[in-house]
Amino acid sequence: MTGPRPDLTPLPDLLHGGPRSGPVRARRPVYVDLLPPCNNACPAGENIQGWLGYAQAGDYEPAWRLLVQDNPFPAIHGRVCYHPCENACNRAHLDSAVSIHGVERFLGDRALERGWSVDHPAPRSGRRVLVVGAGPSGLSAAYHLARAGHDVEIRDAGPEPGGMMRYGIPAYRLPRDVLAGEIARIQALGVRIVPNHRVQDLVAERADGAFDAVFVAVGAHLAKRVDIPARETGRIVDAISFLRGVASGERPVIGRRVAVYGGGNTAMDAARVARRMGADEAMIVYRRTRGQMPAHAEEAEDAEREGIRINWLRTITAFDGPELTVEVMELDPAGRPVPTGRLETLAADTVILALGQQTDTGFLRGLPGMEFTADGTVTVSASLMTGCPGVFAGGDMVPAERTVTVGVGHGKKAARHIDAYLRRTVADEHTKHDLIGFDGLHPWYFGDTARRTQPERDAATRIADFSEVVGGLDATQARYEAGRCLSCGNCFECDGCLGACPEDAIVKLGAGHRYRYDYDKCTGCGTCYEQCPVHAIEMIPEER
Repeated sequence: MTGPRPDLTPLPDLLHGGPRSGPVRARRPVYVDLLPPCNNACPAGENIQGWLGYAQAGDYEPAWRLLVQDNPFPAIHGRVCYHPCENACNRAHLDSAVSIHGVERFLGDRALERGWSVDHPAPRSGRRVLVVGAGPSGLSAAYHLARAGHDVEIRDAGPEPGGMMRYGIPAYRLPRDVLAGEIARIQALGVRIVPNHRVQDLVAERADGAFDAVFVAVGAHLAKRVDIPARETGRIVDAISFLRGVASGERPVIGRRVAVYGGGNTAMDAARVARRMGADEAMIVYRRTRGQMPAHAEEAEDAEREGIRINWLRTITAFDGPELTVEVMELDPAGRPVPTGRLETLAADTVILALGQQTDTGFLRGLPGMEFTADGTVTVSASLMTGCPGVFAGGDMVPAERTVTVGVGHGKKAARHIDAYLRRTVADEHTKHDLIGFDGLHPWYFGDTARRTQPERDAATRIADFSEVVGGLDATQARYEAGRCLSCGNCFECDGCLGACPEDAIVKLGAGHRYRYDYDKCTGCGTCYEQCPVHAIEMIPEER
C-alpha cells in the first residue's frame, strides 16, 4: 500500500495557521467610541453626551464651556428648541428620554447669573466679514468667526438684534433679558452690530466696508397671504406683523374674538398672544387634521391648555366681521383635504393669517453667479457658499427646516467654511463614528428612573401677562437628569470590564483616562464585551 494511511490523523500545518496546541485567540476586544443618537440628531452639532457627563459630575462651568464651543445660546435653546435630540434619545426605550433641554437651560441660566464669558481662542487674522441679519443664524456665524480671530460686523434691518427670536417668539417662551444676555456675550467678543440698516446693495456695501467675505442670514419675515373676500368691517392681519408689533410694545386692536388661519407654530403663538392681548376667545382654523399639523404637538397642547379651540378640516371662504364663513373639508384616499361644499359660520372680530413666511432675497438678485430655488431661497453648495465667490448664505435663506436650532447650526457650519475660505484652506470634514442604537446597549445595568419635569404656571393665570410659562430645573434636578444619560457608545468608566475579566488583562489608567488591554494576557473570551452596558467595547478578528 502506498500513500498516506486514511485512518491516520494528518499533521498540523503550523506554517499556514492550522490548529496549534493550547488556546488560540481568534478575536480581540478593543475600546471604541460610537456616535450617540442625541449628538447625531442635534442640528447645532452639540456634543450633548460630553456636556451631560460634566453636568452629572456637578462640573457645571466645564459643561457650559463644552456646550458653547458649538452653540452660543444654551439659555435660549433650552427654552425654544424643539429638542430633536430627545426624540432620538435611547433612554426613551427604557423609560423616558433625558430632559436634555432642561439641563441645557440650567447651564445657560447659570452662566448668565454668574457672568461666565468666552474668550478668543485664536489670534486676530486681520480679515473682515460682513453678516447680513442679526437672527440666530447670523449671530451664530458672527460668534464662531469672532472666536476664530476675524473682525465681524452684523448689519440688521431691525431696531434691536435677535431676528425672529425677538420679534417672532413671544416673551412668555423667551424672556427678553435672557435673549439680551446671550447676545451681549457675542458683542463682548468684539462683534459690531449695526441696527436699523437694511442692506439693499450688497456689492457696494461689501466693497465700501472692505469685507473679505459675507454671510447672508436674513430671516423669513415676509408673510404669505391668501385672498379672503371681506368687507371693511372685517380686520385681517398677518401673524408676523401682529407678533412683531406686540414684541415692539404695540397693543393692536383685535376685538373680543380672534380667528387664526393656519396650523404651524406661528399660528399657535399668534393665538396665545391674542389671548394675552385681551381676546376673550381665540380659535385656530386649519384645513388639515391634527396628525398633519406642522406645529409641534407640545405647541398645540399648550394652546389648547390656554383655552384656544382648534377647528380641524376647515378653510376660510369669507369674512364679514363679526361673522367668519368656513367650509368643511374631508380627506381623499390620498390623505389630501378636499372641499365638501358644507359651510359653517363662526364668530370673529379679527382674522390673523399664519400661512407661512418667505425670505426677501431681492437684494441678492443682481449678484453674479447667484441662483435661486423654485421657492425663492438661495442655492448654496455643501459649504453654504452661493454661486458668488465669498458670499455664503444660511438659515431661512436656504432650503431647510426653519427653526432657531437649524439656523444656529448653519451659522456654525458657514463660519467654519468662511474661515477656511479666508485662510485659503479647505475645512476639515470630520468623519462620524457609527451610530449606536438601543439594541446595541445592555439596559440591565440601568435602573428605571423617572424624568424630572419643569414647573409650569397655572393655565388660568398664565394668559394674564407675558411672564415666562415654563420654569427651569434647579441644580439638584439638573444633575440628576444629566445622570440619567446612558452614555451610549462611549466608556464612562463603570469598571465593569475591569471586574469581569477572568485573566486580569485590563489595566485601569486613572480617572478620565479609561482603560487599556494587556493583550499578552487576553484570551479573547469576550466577557468584557458581553457585559459592557454602553457598547464601548467591540470584538474584532485577530490579525494573523
